[in-house]
Amino acid sequence: MKASDLIAKVLQLEGVEDIACFPHSEIIDSAAAVGIRPVLARTERTALHIADGYSRINDGRKIGVATVQYGPGSENAFGGVAQCYADNSPVLYLPTGFPLDQLDVSPNFVASRNLRGIIKWGETVVDPGRLPQMLQHAFTQLRSGRPGPVMIETPIDLLNGDCIDDAALAAYRPARRSAPQPDPQDVREVVDALLGAQRPVIVAGQGIFYAQAWDELRALAELLQIPVMTTLNGKSAFREDHPLALGAGGASRPATVDHFLAKADLVFGIGTSFTRSDYITPIPAGKAIAQITNSEADIAKDYPVWFGAIGDAKAALRAMIGEATERLGAGGRRGEEETAKEIRAVKQDFLESWMPLLTSDEEPINPYRVVWDLMHAVDRAKTIVTHDAGSPRDEMVPFYEAIVPHGYVGWGKTTQLGLGMGLMLGAKLARPDRLCVNVMGDAAFGMIGTEIETAVRCGLPILTIVLKNSVMGGYTGYLPIASEKHDIHVLTGDYAGVASALGGYAEQVEKAADLKPALARCIAETEAGRPALLQVITKEESRFAKG
Repeated sequence: MKASDLIAKVLQLEGVEDIACFPHSEIIDSAAAVGIRPVLARTERTALHIADGYSRINDGRKIGVATVQYGPGSENAFGGVAQCYADNSPVLYLPTGFPLDQLDVSPNFVASRNLRGIIKWGETVVDPGRLPQMLQHAFTQLRSGRPGPVMIETPIDLLNGDCIDDAALAAYRPARRSAPQPDPQDVREVVDALLGAQRPVIVAGQGIFYAQAWDELRALAELLQIPVMTTLNGKSAFREDHPLALGAGGASRPATVDHFLAKADLVFGIGTSFTRSDYITPIPAGKAIAQITNSEADIAKDYPVWFGAIGDAKAALRAMIGEATERLGAGGRRGEEETAKEIRAVKQDFLESWMPLLTSDEEPINPYRVVWDLMHAVDRAKTIVTHDAGSPRDEMVPFYEAIVPHGYVGWGKTTQLGLGMGLMLGAKLARPDRLCVNVMGDAAFGMIGTEIETAVRCGLPILTIVLKNSVMGGYTGYLPIASEKHDIHVLTGDYAGVASALGGYAEQVEKAADLKPALARCIAETEAGRPALLQVITKEESRFAKG
């Protein structure tokens, strides 16, 4: 059996249904032969982004897989792998490799050597007999502990050679997902702390998604009447219209986040690494911090913690609910309204102060009006939305209220322009029944706009909204001299025209009153199976919601 055929059959055993790719890999044909659909992107980076979005929406229960050509293909994929690593996304990356006798020849790019710092685990196959074991180990890594990209690089002479005994496949057993139980003493201690605190706050990360623990999170918050904020990557893990919801803590955030963090005497993180970043709300100095995560590498990584423990988020929350119920009774602190009333008051004041922008009729259109109208134009229970990097992220995060898990895909531990479109292609692949919306700016479209053709060709009818202000937002502040002398911040282009030429449906909107009708037409086009792009002529907005 050829190594490429073995890989494809193992992928099939592991439940893989699609494989993102570009432009060539021996694995593509072998995968197609066993019924795995190749999804060919226009760049290697987007292939990784598609696999990334697929894994996120499936909570890692189904793994996104990408394969690319050795040499330049593997080099071009570097950014996509780095994004998966930064955002802890479990993606199986299967680059082909130079022939065995060329692996140590300069300047040949050896992925296992050059990607060492941005993968959870990865190796080059040098003994084809070990390939089944390596694949099993790869899937174990993908389904256990802190998520991240895993890589197996297979030289093309092995992929093409009849070098695998058929018995190796018969002996293969799919890898299992691990869900470590927290130590009972750890559970007692953290419940003690939460019950003893006067102003606790829960910070929920994307570990809630991978554990599928959103129901347990809500149950604990309601039982103890503790407010919940999510990380940027965890946005939508706790429905944001809940009376105890504070919203997501990004570079921009609702006033509720800063208000309650400032007053907190205990910050309890569940399923979060508490990473420090310019795009993540910092925990104020001097706060007592407790943390439960599935990886020891996360404990006290960026903040000193009073208490740290290892456990799957679902298992930990269930144990905590049991412990708290035993002490307080089944009713817990339900019925106590003080915290919810305070959240409601802060949220109301915050929204009232921003409503002039959210409902503005000005021209060019204010981007906050786009966010507000989008939120009220879609069925949020059946929609997946994401931002792109920069201003679209900072304008959307505080104001787009997510009400179902994965109703919003937040990201930003690294901020590669153009990621949003690839994520939504992967989301649509995972959930064809959902409306998948990507909101981006001029610069992001310039990085990735030809992937509209991928959406058309592959039957992935997503909706892309381009906030077209014809500049790179904020760059006159970053680069004032170059901007003044050379207009380095100015961008041009007709993105609706590009989308139309690539086979998509496209419109341009210049008046705020036309937004909702245009959104309705674009959504109808996606429901009919055609990708759509709405180009909105907006102003450059420099105001962001921050503490």
